[in-house]
Amino acid sequence: MAVLNVTPDSFFDGGRYADSSRAVEQALRFAADGADIIDVGGESTRPGSVGAATDEELARVIPVVEGIRKASNVAISIDTSKAAVMRAAAGVGANMINDVRALSMTESLQCAAQLQLPVVLMHMAGEPRTMQVKPHYRDVVAEVRSFLVHRAKQCQSAGIEATQIVVDPGFGFGKTAQHNLSLLKHLGQLVDAGYPVLAGLSRKSMIGTLLGRELAQRMPASVALAVEAASRGAAMVRVHDVTATIDALKMRAAVASAS
Repeated sequence: MAVLNVTPDSFFDGGRYADSSRAVEQALRFAADGADIIDVGGESTRPGSVGAATDEELARVIPVVEGIRKASNVAISIDTSKAAVMRAAAGVGANMINDVRALSMTESLQCAAQLQLPVVLMHMAGEPRTMQVKPHYRDVVAEVRSFLVHRAKQCQSAGIEATQIVVDPGFGFGKTAQHNLSLLKHLGQLVDAGYPVLAGLSRKSMIGTLLGRELAQRMPASVALAVEAASRGAAMVRVHDVTATIDALKMRAAVASAS
């Protein structure tokens, strides 16, 4: 899953693809490089962000989703928590909903059930504006797993098939670097819950915390974390650096399949 933020303030690529034509071009490059899914987001959820109005988010993402779909059959995910954005994006070709709030906002669960698209449910402690202010857990792995399983069951009760649900532990969303490391180390406990797992570790602040690397220097560590997540059972990785990550995952697969 390739990250395509069409926002002015996302933590890594904010403003880079604010122009819809440039965003579509980048999406097509991601697809040519081997990305299976393009994840289009129009609202920053970085720590400290305050969100975007519905009209503003729609204006950012709909021309991009529409442009990608006209030019390519690559799968498109809409990264949003708003029912109106989900519905509009699906109408112009989005194939998946990726929601950092796990379909908890008004009408979003009902909307997703009506659209019958695959959904990604992510764990986040609090809201982006405050989530990194002293996050605390008694057992981060057990609590994140419990939340995601409970939320997945609620989605199934609302009419979303279990086979359409992906879960995401939400690395960096209300977690310290040590919380993130524990979640990755014990990712198998989430995999064992029975839903495909998406891991999004690309360029995250934990790399800066642990290695002292600025954003521009975090690609090697991001690739290593993606491979580690795949090794621990992640079905999908959400990344900014498509080519490098795919190469690393292909080498991992080659080693795994060797006689």
